[in-house]
Amino acid sequence: MKAKTGSRTCEVEMISKDGNRVEITVDGKLYDIDVVMSENGFCSIIHGGRSYNAESVRHSEGKYTITTNFRYFDIELSHPQKKYLRGRQQALDEVQETITSPMPGKIVKIMVSEEMEVKQGDPLIVVEAMKMQSTYTAAQNAIVEKIHVEEGDSVIRDQLLISFKTN
Repeated sequence: MKAKTGSRTCEVEMISKDGNRVEITVDGKLYDIDVVMSENGFCSIIHGGRSYNAESVRHSEGKYTITTNFRYFDIELSHPQKKYLRGRQQALDEVQETITSPMPGKIVKIMVSEEMEVKQGDPLIVVEAMKMQSTYTAAQNAIVEKIHVEEGDSVIRDQLLISFKTN
């Protein structure tokens, strides 16, 4: 996904997450960090032997203020689903038959039920990864065939979440 702060825009991608250990790339440079989330957006980050405390405040979809060491950074994130779907655009041009998890996370909310008719753009499911929630929407009109997860489930990358029957 793209992250913009001030006039700087960079590409950020989570490579892996194992417990508190997270590997991310920022503009292609790999960072191995340890992140411990506490409540209400506070976290402790260890990178390169140094410890940082930070607070994240969400203002709206994709817009946050990060505070660390008495400095404030306004950050705007591109929609992570759009980044994931761009890589699979060819399949979407045909028909989206499933929704899979683009990264490890937790199912926060399921807004549909099996056999429910959905329209393009309808919200379907909310997945949380690293305390950030992403809402996945229907790519076209369809009928929910099967929901393969339940609220509260932990999911892995590319795990099947929802499958569709197309209209």
